[in-house]
Amino acid sequence: MFSKSCEYGLRAVIFIAEQSVINNKVGLKAIAEAVDSPEAFTAKILQQLTRTNIITSIKGPYGGFFMEKEKLEKVKLSEIVSVLDGDNVYTGCGLGLSQCDAKNPCPLHHKFVEIRRNLKEMLEGNTIYDLLYSNGVENKFWLKR
Repeated sequence: MFSKSCEYGLRAVIFIAEQSVINNKVGLKAIAEAVDSPEAFTAKILQQLTRTNIITSIKGPYGGFFMEKEKLEKVKLSEIVSVLDGDNVYTGCGLGLSQCDAKNPCPLHHKFVEIRRNLKEMLEGNTIYDLLYSNGVENKFWLKR
């Protein structure tokens, strides 16, 4: 449902947030390795996320990528998806047809309407903090399974 860049981006933000909680800044190589993504591709994704202020980057020997703790509770998953995939995930045809719409629906159009609505609610209803903590308990992620 998401593009590869969006999948890598979501995983990268989760990894960066986990490291930020313990006051670690992480470099490009560590992020790419953690999310199992090519380094050059990861760099482009991180550039988009930095440009839109979802994550922060500091250059230099003590630099790296991090996420400010205040942002953990504010950044919704939908914001990350919007930056990396746009709104097509909510509006595009489930079969990828360009001519599919309410007036000229594909065979799956009406079924995808509900799926897209549920997806949008889930992405807008969850922040990075929600992924890191459930009921106040820290979750440990499994990014590299």
